[in-house]
Amino acid sequence: MEPADSLFYLQQKEERRTPIAEQLLETLEKESDEASEKSSDFSALQGFKSAWYSLPSAEKKNFKEDEVSECFEEPLLGSLETDDVKSTHNGEAPLESREGENPSIPKEKCQDSIGKGESYKSQEENESTEKLEKLNKMVRVHSYEKIVDDASVAHIPLKSCASIGTNFENFEPNSIYSAIKLNNTENTAMMEEAWETLKKSYVYYKGLPVGTLAAMDPTAEALNYNQVFVRDFVPSGLACLMRPASAGGDPEIVKNFLLKTLHLQGWEKRIDNFTLGEGVMPASFKVLYDSHRQRETLVADFGGSAIGRVAPVDSGFWWIILLRSYTKCTHDYTLSEKPEVQRGMKLILNLCLSDGFDTFPTLLCADGCSMIDRRMGIYGYPIEIQALFYFALRCSRQMLKPERDGKELIKRIDKRITALSYHIRNYYWLDFTQLNNIYRYKTEEYSHTAVNKFNVIPESIPDWVFDFMPLRGGYLIGNVSPARMDFRWFLVGNCIAILSSLVTPAQATTIMDLIEERWEDLIGEMPLKIVYPALEGHDWRTVTGFDPKNTRWSYHNGGTWPALIWLLTAACIKTGRPQIAKRAIELLEQRLSKDGWPEYYDGKAGRYVGKQARRYQTWSISGYLVAKLMIENPANLLIISLEEDKRISKPKLTRSISF
Repeated sequence: MEPADSLFYLQQKEERRTPIAEQLLETLEKESDEASEKSSDFSALQGFKSAWYSLPSAEKKNFKEDEVSECFEEPLLGSLETDDVKSTHNGEAPLESREGENPSIPKEKCQDSIGKGESYKSQEENESTEKLEKLNKMVRVHSYEKIVDDASVAHIPLKSCASIGTNFENFEPNSIYSAIKLNNTENTAMMEEAWETLKKSYVYYKGLPVGTLAAMDPTAEALNYNQVFVRDFVPSGLACLMRPASAGGDPEIVKNFLLKTLHLQGWEKRIDNFTLGEGVMPASFKVLYDSHRQRETLVADFGGSAIGRVAPVDSGFWWIILLRSYTKCTHDYTLSEKPEVQRGMKLILNLCLSDGFDTFPTLLCADGCSMIDRRMGIYGYPIEIQALFYFALRCSRQMLKPERDGKELIKRIDKRITALSYHIRNYYWLDFTQLNNIYRYKTEEYSHTAVNKFNVIPESIPDWVFDFMPLRGGYLIGNVSPARMDFRWFLVGNCIAILSSLVTPAQATTIMDLIEERWEDLIGEMPLKIVYPALEGHDWRTVTGFDPKNTRWSYHNGGTWPALIWLLTAACIKTGRPQIAKRAIELLEQRLSKDGWPEYYDGKAGRYVGKQARRYQTWSISGYLVAKLMIENPANLLIISLEEDKRISKPKLTRSISF
């Protein structure tokens, strides 16, 4: 076989070649053409040698890291440099029957098949062809193509992966296929169990499903876990909307839930001698049977029975968001256009957009007014409420009809959306650069030219932030108010900010970077930390008031909540990082079902089932289902996501003239 023929043989390979491999082949071909008038074989090998030496050292290193260095370095190059080419008799056996004759190239390292039944005129030609074939094999290995289809290809030892710990010397494909099949079977069984358990949690009122119970733990006292919570039902409702109708999807339960909670909104809401605002939505409700009247009745809680006696600010926002999801999924616009539904939205919005003494577009809230319904130092302007507020404003903007007072309300919404997005994107955002800027802030600045607009004292920055903040990554901090910044990470607020496009696409990507960089802190062994870090020692005593349920790394104080997996998954898909969600889901699948679908986990890594966690917590189940449905069909993301509003992508307002 002539060198030109060898080159032609290499060029006809179907495998993709990397730029480095292409450079090798081009150099080899050039050298071969120049030497075509001479004794060709040795010249071709010399061309290969030249190509190797012409590569930068960094690219040589890449070849070495691909476990082909032993057949690509000095032993091979040394054989190219020798001038002692021994002649042999014609009629020698084909190369495939003389494997391993070259001691400088281990048989098991670089072996490939060539044409069968060929005879070669000399050992020089055999060695030339063998080296060219080895080059082709290395090119194919470097381009990560499968080479096991050729029965005559010898096994190539691969570097074991530390994260997997597999010894590829004893690689058995059948065992891997069996493991994958078993894993898929287990996941399918987990999904079936989840759907069955979710169905059992249905709450019926007058024969119609109107929600799901918070938990169904037969070993624990019911307390208020036998009620339908508005925020808890959201993932349950999304699961019923995303599941195909042919597989048992049930959008009717979502419709019934929306109408029933809307009916409860119209009730008089009195706590002691004080009447709540007309637009307040209930935190929860339950169905009771009145034996005297022989009929079912509804009992709603607007915060009067809660631990801190605080009205749920987030319930109304979640109701609007779920209404938009129902409309987006079913295309049933008649529900959102009903007069009573339009009125319900307006009551919620008027409650939030009413004039007051605020100088910020953010919403002032009491501690315990959201998912974190106990004292945890989130009073003021918590990011979770601001993100939900923004999300609800944009959803309402799509569904409100410009009739009567609707047109004026839409104008107020537009103004608030613009101001709120500017405020959050600028003053809640924290990355390495911004942290350094705050660290260098001057204080006691007056007038509209102030840089430190909230008069934050740099010495108030907690020490943990400097170690937690990576060079690549950022997030929305928990709270911003005069002379106070809560630097804690809150998952719900950041994920909702991504889904609602409250943050810019660049900021959304940076939040995902932070999750990857701080995986052990924010994900650990079980997804996901609701807040990071936990309050300990003096901070825990003063902020929580010695709360025995919110001890460090437990419940709302750095506890791990599997129910939030759907929020992370949606945010990952939207930012083009589904692999992050898949990795988190795989962690969750290892234990969640086996542990009985607990409400939360304790410990810094989320290793232990929470000390007071209810098992068979419904939104732990439905959150997992929604995450799986979105991974299987990313189009489901559209039900719970909004694209960036181009009208506010580049706001013209500045802080000094905004208010």
